[in-house]
Amino acid sequence: MSDVVSYDLADGIALIRVDNPPVNALSQAVRAGLSDAIARFETDAEARAAVLLGAGRTFVAGADISEFGQPPRPPGLGAIIDRIEAQQKPVVAVLHGTALGGGLELALGAHYRVAMPDARLGLPEVHLGIIPGAGGTQRLPRLAGSGAALDLITSGRHVPAEEALDLGIVDALSAESDPAAAGKVFAAALLAEGKGARPIRDMARPAPPAEGFDPWRERLRRETPGLVSPLACVDALEAATRNDLAEGLAAERRIFERMMDTPQREGLIHAFFAERRAAKLPELRGVEPRPLSRIAVLGGGTMGTGIAAAALIAGLQVDLVERDGPAVQRARAALAKLLEGAERRGKLGTGGADRLLSRQFTAGADDAPLCQADLLVEAVFEDMEVKKDVFRRLDRVARPGALLASNTSYLNIDELAAVTGRPADVIGLHFFSPAHVMKLLEVVVGQRTAPDAVATGFALARRLGKVAVRAGICEGFIGNRILSAYRAAADHMVLDGASPYQIDRVLTDFGFAMGPFAVADLAGLDIGWATRKRRAATRDPRERVPLFANMLCEKGWFGQKTGRGFYRYEEGSRRGSPDPEVEEVIEEARARADLTPRSFTDAEILRRYMAAMINEGAKVVEDRIARRPLDVDVTLLHGYGFPRHWGGPMKYADMTGLDRILGDIRAYGEEDGFFWRPAPLLERLVAKGRNFDSLNAAD
Repeated sequence: MSDVVSYDLADGIALIRVDNPPVNALSQAVRAGLSDAIARFETDAEARAAVLLGAGRTFVAGADISEFGQPPRPPGLGAIIDRIEAQQKPVVAVLHGTALGGGLELALGAHYRVAMPDARLGLPEVHLGIIPGAGGTQRLPRLAGSGAALDLITSGRHVPAEEALDLGIVDALSAESDPAAAGKVFAAALLAEGKGARPIRDMARPAPPAEGFDPWRERLRRETPGLVSPLACVDALEAATRNDLAEGLAAERRIFERMMDTPQREGLIHAFFAERRAAKLPELRGVEPRPLSRIAVLGGGTMGTGIAAAALIAGLQVDLVERDGPAVQRARAALAKLLEGAERRGKLGTGGADRLLSRQFTAGADDAPLCQADLLVEAVFEDMEVKKDVFRRLDRVARPGALLASNTSYLNIDELAAVTGRPADVIGLHFFSPAHVMKLLEVVVGQRTAPDAVATGFALARRLGKVAVRAGICEGFIGNRILSAYRAAADHMVLDGASPYQIDRVLTDFGFAMGPFAVADLAGLDIGWATRKRRAATRDPRERVPLFANMLCEKGWFGQKTGRGFYRYEEGSRRGSPDPEVEEVIEEARARADLTPRSFTDAEILRRYMAAMINEGAKVVEDRIARRPLDVDVTLLHGYGFPRHWGGPMKYADMTGLDRILGDIRAYGEEDGFFWRPAPLLERLVAKGRNFDSLNAAD
C-alpha cells in the first residue's frame, strides 16, 4: 500500500496498519497512506469491515508536531477522519500504547473503538497552546458528555483504558494479547450480529454541563493564569452543544487556526522540542550509561532526603549515610514524611511509603553500604572544604566504576575531582529543592568527566522522571548564574525607586507563579546573607550591592519561616501581605546610598528584568556553560518557574526581537555601564540578523 500504511484482507476484514516508528505520528506520508487505504476499503467488495491499528508499541501517539507552523500539505487529517466516518461498512479502531491528539481524533472517526489494557487516551493539545483541530472537541463530548470532555480537553490528561470504557470513549477492553487479533475478533462479532456503521456524527448533540460553561472559564483563569488555549478549548466545546457536527467542526477549525497564530503556541511548541533535544548531546551518541540500581546518599538534610525520596519512588535501592544516630533518625523521619506525602498525592499505592522504607532503604552512620553503590551522591553543607573531605572519603570506599556525584549548586566540580584518584568518575548532579518534586537536574560536567559518566547522569534523570540539562563549570552553573543577574536587576530597581511588591506583581502578571521577592521569602533571606555581606565588603567600586535584604536579616526577618521578610505572614499562612515597615527599611537603604527614588512603569520593570536574564543567558551560551540557547530555556522553565507559554527566556528574546533587547541593554548601560554590558554573542547575532534559535538548529 505504502511504506508507512499497509492494507491486508483476511476473512472479509481489512487490516489498515500504520507503521511509522517510533510513535506512528501522523506525518504527511501517513495521512496519504491512510487516505489511499480508506479509498481501497471503500471499493473492496470482499472487505466487509475494517480494523484500524498501529504497528509496534503504540496506536498513533499524535500529529507530527514538526509540521506545525509550516504550510499544510494535503491530505488533511480532518478530511481523512470525515471519510472514515462516512463509510457504510463498520470501521473499528484498536488502541494500544497511546492514542493521543490526532491519534485519538482518528480513532473517534471510526465507528467502534476497542482498547488493549495498556492503552492511554488523551487530547493534550492544550499543552501546545492550541486545541484539538480534527474533530476532538466535537466528537468526544458526543460520546462522553460535555462535562467529561471539558475535564479531559482543558487538562490534556491521559485517560487509562478502564476509565475510557467507563466514559464511553471505547466500546470494549480486549483480552487478546495482539491488537490485530483483538480487532479481528471484535469486527467478526459485529458482522455476526449484523451491526453496521455507527458514526458519531449521527449521535445526539451533547447537552451543556449542569453548571454551564462560565464556571469552567472562571476556574481556568484562576488555575492557568495568562494561558489562552484552555479558554479556547471551552469555546470549542460550547460550540459542540449548540451546533450539528458540520457546523461544530467549522467552529472548531476557526478557533484552531486562531490558536496556531498565537505567540503562546510558538512558545509552548518550542518548549516541547527543547525538552527532548536537551538530552540529545552529540558527544553521547553511541555511549552507554553505566549500570545503575543502587545509590548512596551522604547527608540527610532537605536535599539528601529529597534525593533519596526521588530515587526510592523510581525503584532504586537507596542507602542514606549520616554522621551519627540522632541525625540518622531525623533523616529517616523526614524521608518517611516525604514518602507519605507522595502516597497521599497518588504517586505510590496504598502502603507504598512503608514498603519502600522496609524493602529498598537503609540508613546508618557507617560507611559499609558505600562500597555497594553504583552512584554516590553527597548532599552535605555547601562548603568546598567540607565537600572535599567527603570526596576523599568516597574515593577510599567506593567500588571501581562507581560514580561520585556532588549536589552542589555553585562549587567547582573539578576541585572536588582533584582530591580523588578517579576524576573521570566525578560529576555534578544539581537537584532542585524539593528534589522529589522539582523536574530539573543540571548534569554538571568536569574537564575530566568520562562520557559514560555523563550518559549515566542523563539516564538517572530519565529514571527519576526529570528533565536533564548539561552544564559546564562556573559559579552557579546555568541556572543560578543567570538567577544572580536578573535578581540583581530587580534589586537595583528597588534601590532606584520601584516597590518589591510592584515588581512581584508585574512578574506574576507575566506568568511566573511568584515574583523574586516572594521567592526570596520562601527560600529564606538568611540563605546567602553571609555571601551578600562578603560581596558588599569586597565589591568592585563600580558594582551596586543593595543592602536592604541584609538589613531585613539584621531584624530577624528571614521570610516565611519567621513570619516576616519582604512580606508579612499571618500565623500558618504562606501568602504574604505588603509590609509598610519593609518600605521604610528600603527608604533607609536608599538614603545610605544617597539615591533619589523615581517611579517605574510596569512595562519598564518587565523589560529590565527580562533583559538582564537574556543577556546573562547569552553569556552562559558564549562561555559554553550551556551548549545551546535551548538548554538555557529548559533550565529556566523547569528550575526557576519561567512561564512555559513563553518558551523560555531565549525563545522570548527571539519572539520579542534581539535588536530590541540589545537596544534596551545599551540604553540601561548609559546609567550603569558596569552591570549592563551587552553579551558579545547577542551583539554578533543582531549584527548578522540571526536569532538564538539559529544556534539550536546548528547543533
